Amino acid sequence: MAQELWQQSLQDAVTSVEQLGDHFDFDPRPLTVVEAKYPMRITPYYLGLIEKVGDPIWKQAVPDLHELADDGLVDPLGEEDFSPVPAIIHRYPDRVIFHVSGSCASYCRFCTRKRKVGCPEMALSFRELREGIEYIAATPQIHDVIFSGGDPLILPDSVLEDLLARVHAIPHVEIIRIGTRVPATLPERVTDRLCALLKKFQPLYLNTHFNHPRELTQQAAEACARLADAGIVLGNQTVLLRGVNDQPEIISELFRGLLKMRVRPYYLHQMDLTRGTGHFRTSVKTGLKIIHSLRGPMSGLASPHYIIDLPGGKGKIPLVPQYVKRRGDMLLIQTADGDVVEYPDLPS
Repeated sequence: MAQELWQQSLQDAVTSVEQLGDHFDFDPRPLTVVEAKYPMRITPYYLGLIEKVGDPIWKQAVPDLHELADDGLVDPLGEEDFSPVPAIIHRYPDRVIFHVSGSCASYCRFCTRKRKVGCPEMALSFRELREGIEYIAATPQIHDVIFSGGDPLILPDSVLEDLLARVHAIPHVEIIRIGTRVPATLPERVTDRLCALLKKFQPLYLNTHFNHPRELTQQAAEACARLADAGIVLGNQTVLLRGVNDQPEIISELFRGLLKMRVRPYYLHQMDLTRGTGHFRTSVKTGLKIIHSLRGPMSGLASPHYIIDLPGGKGKIPLVPQYVKRRGDMLLIQTADGDVVEYPDLPS
């Protein structure tokens, strides 16, 4: 079978800082030690979004010496402790994460799983994938399966279709979700053939991962349109990143743009406590300020859950600004524009 455009793009990706030195005026030599520990890959498309060294796209994709800092946990979410078989993370009773890929189109420098993503020795075998499906089939309380990785959409169509078909055929699995960043980093992967494939396994939800308005290109919009036209429900998970998107006006522009692309902002993530990502972390106060700035000026459709995924596998907790200023028979509630309003409450 002839190689598809997206597969050629992966082959043409920049995978070393030396190659990056051919495109930008900087000294790549100090970064080789980072690249040796945490793999690098930037697709030609995503490389084209970088306007200059150190801009928001650069920071997400290019190695940084700060990644060598011992500033967090190797496995911050305790995923290894919740893996009954290698391909499965089972933290919540009714849903599991199914690791189906160890690779991504481009490797995000802030990735929670940077300890394993892109490392050939961590790739799952077909036997381990079968064991994952067998675990799901043998666990009837599982109703929701989240295909994750790595990036599931990096798999060839035939492999992805086989895995989806096997999971979809399990009677107690009610929905399938896919987490992918390819609409942001490799939009040419979203072909008509892929969309027809995904459409066969409804109800199927797909969460994308856009972090900055500059990622909302015409190509990305067309990829999301193809998915939406195929009946795929689209959400977005944004990670709050210092120096990338930690300003209310940036997040506001991003979320408005996503809604225009038929992508619902779903989560705004506080950075996980992953080792080598401390330079990206913001304060929770910053995140709450951003969420507060969205309420009122923007549609509720553009207000995601701001969440912390707690260390040790304790799960996701939503964070909200403090609107209730006093409790009792009469509540004092602060509005989005700062007014304080009385609201009668019933006894508990």
